[in-house]
Amino acid sequence: MDDLLREFLTETSESLAQLDVELVRLEQNPNDPALLSSIFRLVHTIKGTCGFIGLPRLEHVAHAGENVLGKFRDGELSVTPHAVSLILQSIDTIKALTAALEATGAEPAGDDEALIAALNAMAEGKTPEVATPVATPKEMPPPPPAAAAAPPVVADEDDIFKPVPAADTGKQMPAVAAKTEAPKTEVKPTGDDHGAKDSVASQSIRVSVELLENLMTTVSELVLTRNQLMQTLRTQKDSPFAAPLQRLNLVTSELQEGVMKTRMQPIGNAWSKLPRIVRDLSVELGKKIDLQMNGAETELDRQVLELIKDPLTHMVRNSGDHGIETPADRLMVGKPETGTIILNAYHEGGHIIIEIADDGRGLALDKIKAKALQNGVTTEAELASMTDQQVMQFIFKAGFSTAAKVTSVSGRGVGMDVVKTNIEKIGGTIELNSVQGKGSRFLIKIPLTLAIVSALIVECSGERFAIPQISVVELVHASPKSEYRIERIKDTPVLRLRNRLLPLVSLRRMLQLEQGKEDSDTAFIVVIQVGTANFGVIVDRVFDTEEIVVKPVTPILRHITMFSGNTILGDGSVVMILDPNGIASQAGELRGTEDTQRKQQSATAQIGRSEGKQSLLLFTAGTGAPKAVPLSLVARLEDFDCKNIELSDGKPVIQYRGKLMPLVPIDETWCQKDGGTQPVLVFTDKDRSMGLIVDEILDIIEDRLQIDLSGKRAGFLGSAILSGKATDIIDTGHFLAQSYQDWFHTHEMMAYGGAAAKRVLLVDDSPFFRNLLGPLLEVAGYDVTAVDGPPVALKLYEDGAEFDAIISDIEMPVMNGFEFVAAIRASTRWKDLPVVALSSHATPRDFERGRQAGFTDYVAKFNREALLTSLQQLLQNLGVTV
Repeated sequence: MDDLLREFLTETSESLAQLDVELVRLEQNPNDPALLSSIFRLVHTIKGTCGFIGLPRLEHVAHAGENVLGKFRDGELSVTPHAVSLILQSIDTIKALTAALEATGAEPAGDDEALIAALNAMAEGKTPEVATPVATPKEMPPPPPAAAAAPPVVADEDDIFKPVPAADTGKQMPAVAAKTEAPKTEVKPTGDDHGAKDSVASQSIRVSVELLENLMTTVSELVLTRNQLMQTLRTQKDSPFAAPLQRLNLVTSELQEGVMKTRMQPIGNAWSKLPRIVRDLSVELGKKIDLQMNGAETELDRQVLELIKDPLTHMVRNSGDHGIETPADRLMVGKPETGTIILNAYHEGGHIIIEIADDGRGLALDKIKAKALQNGVTTEAELASMTDQQVMQFIFKAGFSTAAKVTSVSGRGVGMDVVKTNIEKIGGTIELNSVQGKGSRFLIKIPLTLAIVSALIVECSGERFAIPQISVVELVHASPKSEYRIERIKDTPVLRLRNRLLPLVSLRRMLQLEQGKEDSDTAFIVVIQVGTANFGVIVDRVFDTEEIVVKPVTPILRHITMFSGNTILGDGSVVMILDPNGIASQAGELRGTEDTQRKQQSATAQIGRSEGKQSLLLFTAGTGAPKAVPLSLVARLEDFDCKNIELSDGKPVIQYRGKLMPLVPIDETWCQKDGGTQPVLVFTDKDRSMGLIVDEILDIIEDRLQIDLSGKRAGFLGSAILSGKATDIIDTGHFLAQSYQDWFHTHEMMAYGGAAAKRVLLVDDSPFFRNLLGPLLEVAGYDVTAVDGPPVALKLYEDGAEFDAIISDIEMPVMNGFEFVAAIRASTRWKDLPVVALSSHATPRDFERGRQAGFTDYVAKFNREALLTSLQQLLQNLGVTV
């Protein structure tokens, strides 16, 4: 008997025992909606599990019973003693079938049509006689003794998976790949494996979580007492109690580890069913799905594991059902036939992070809005003022489903509300990001509720705090006379750490300790990692690491995201545990995937432009006025050791991240210094980087960029007044072309010149060049909206946006430029807009191909002047004043 079947029999035995009790209570309280919901979900779970394990006889009986219970729940049928008797008969049949399954390892043959017909008639509102129980084989043992009733595992409506053999579908079974690191759990019987000596349900012991909680609390108090004794021992090294205390320390550590192991289990245990679920779902829906599971060894509390098992199952199923498209649909939009669902689990900042992502169609906001109006959960006026993120939150409402009809996979509306409820039970949160046409991503963040972890104890303004050791990268002591010094750009502190600038967070300022007092230049820096981002926290003192017992934050402080809990130290002091994620969020650190960062940067740029302001980096280079460049273009600020700068073909280069990076001086008279450091602005796009040599970084400002073009010269766009001073605005493209002559052969570039403030939509999948072209086009007088691909551009069309011209790259993922222009020409409002194509291929044959595809003009990326001339002429031909 395999592990999956053993687990099914154990859980089903408990569910059946609870159903007996609750059905009798239902007969006495027929109008109790909570009781009806509990019974429905228990039967629903049994039926869904039977479906994906492949037990058709059990599934059919449970499905018929579930239909009747669904009518009770929806108020379409009244609960009568006759109806309860019929449901109880179906439960008895399930008990007999599971008993035979346990004895033989296979579902017994037989016919339950009479019972199913009676249940179906009841569901249709008829009053059939109670069906005669189906006789079971003589050798079938009686049902095993029911285990003690336990809280049910709440399942959602989409827990139903009915495997369809290839012979029955009449079509070739889609390929399904499952990559998993989930460990297998071996269930060992207490006795020999002969006959029906013990039932499967009795071969393992289920211990109350409350009992484990009490045991953990007792051990936690023991750990605290141990810490106090050990601290006393440190001050009295000659104490006669030294030896027994050391022994007590060892025994306590072993006991602590043992108790922790009883509660901690790898998340892979909750993932073991998912490959089969995805396989059966792909067969039933005719889809190709690649399930990838990473971090299966990540351990978490057993109680947490039980509560997130069903949410994970539901979200993976939703990704396969609602998210991943059919192979034909994916090919039509330029995606591979096989869709991908990714599960990822990891520890971050004392939390457990679980990510479920897919590359499917994303959430259909229009359908969600329509369903929300239909269900009466909002009004049209409220919808009009909601953001897309707010609209997405409707999927977490009870009974909310956008499925057109009820199927064995979805549509009953028992789903995401249960997901959110179960996660919030343990103090967790769930975040949702979705882009139509690209996919969806759920991020579950589960805080530690009760655990013993290693933490670094620090002090700031006389208050001590604990920082989870798992987040601490290193400790640095900074002072004006040491190698590591705290510097400030504007009012923001930074630390020069190994030739890079590390952003710093003042704990004193963030927690408003000793208001008015500034941090000293001599301080300790705790370098913390959150995701892929590193930052430093300024503290006054650093103590030892200590094993601490994490207690949950009291509800009155739960809204303060900088704290993840509190603990009692060895000396009896109560201190707060800092949450690195919350600190990073409060400090404005950008976290998440590269795609998320691009969207955040793009959104920030758009907001800044709509207000007429931009973030600009001010610096000096050579003689004359200060210089400025849009901050969004700069990847990094570096200080390179002058001794490491080399010459290649007479030009300065430096080894940077495993490659030679060309260095381009703004000042033509620049010469390499014998010692010291050289400030450099690094510009990066994909696998290429260029360093712009400057003299000194001055400041970062937010200001309106109004450029005077009269003084335009090579390398500069013109001059502007920034912070009350005349400032030269550099032409970044000029210096990029000096570093790599073919830089713009692989990316598009825009010309500058006089033009009216007309609305231009720029479509390019490269965030670097969107940030480069946006400010430069605005300098030329255009009102620019930059997006990262055709799907976002077409969403603007749906939202009613209007433009005077469109500039589009050709080579883009998901939808290329030719497909994009075809969609434009098929539209109503944009069909006559001039659309300029940009490409590194610039032969006459390429130009002709672009015009035939629907582009108004086709310009080589590296020909900046030709592109500007083309845009101006196209607008003039349409009668637009330029």
